[in-house]
Amino acid sequence: MDGVLINSTPAVARVWRQWAMERGFDPETVVRRAHGRPSLTTVREFLPHANHEDENREVERREIADLEGVVALPGAVELLDSLPEHQWAIVTSCTRRLAEVRLQAAGLPRPSCFVTSNDITNGKPAPDPYRKGAEKLGFAPEDCVVVEDVPAGIQSGKAAGSQVIALSTTVGPLELKKAGADWVLRDCRDISLGTGDAQVGQLSLLLREQEQSNSV
Repeated sequence: MDGVLINSTPAVARVWRQWAMERGFDPETVVRRAHGRPSLTTVREFLPHANHEDENREVERREIADLEGVVALPGAVELLDSLPEHQWAIVTSCTRRLAEVRLQAAGLPRPSCFVTSNDITNGKPAPDPYRKGAEKLGFAPEDCVVVEDVPAGIQSGKAAGSQVIALSTTVGPLELKKAGADWVLRDCRDISLGTGDAQVGQLSLLLREQEQSNSV
């Protein structure tokens, strides 16, 4: 969701940077580690002996309050409108409450299939989130395509057995390739729906990568 459908990167950075400074950590290190992972994972990593639930609730409160600049990324609305309702899912490291607030702020539809950090035990880069998403859609992970923007999400998708499209909206293409992405695109504008057999759940995606046409 974040960095793929929604531009929340500035808001995420503001919240985590302030949190880090208040607790004596290097802000840039914390922001870099926080992207694409459940906030609870980041809290536990930097404050192993703190009350993790309380800290996580505070981070969530701040993120819900900071919606400045939270908008749909280019091509996101058009891509979602083109996909059959029950053949796409949002799999996010956000809490459900935060995810719903950001979707509303960005003017995007709430999907029928939704996996958040509240639904899993092991977050990205573990494979659990995307396995759960595939299960809810009724497909094997190997028959799904993951769209991500950060290494932790790419690693999660690949570990689940899916092919991964990475968008260079948050980090650079070289880092995305190094993390294992099968394709690196600009943003959702480089993905369009082609022909497929919708009756058996097959879709064809047309990808525009480095001025060349590819399909999956």
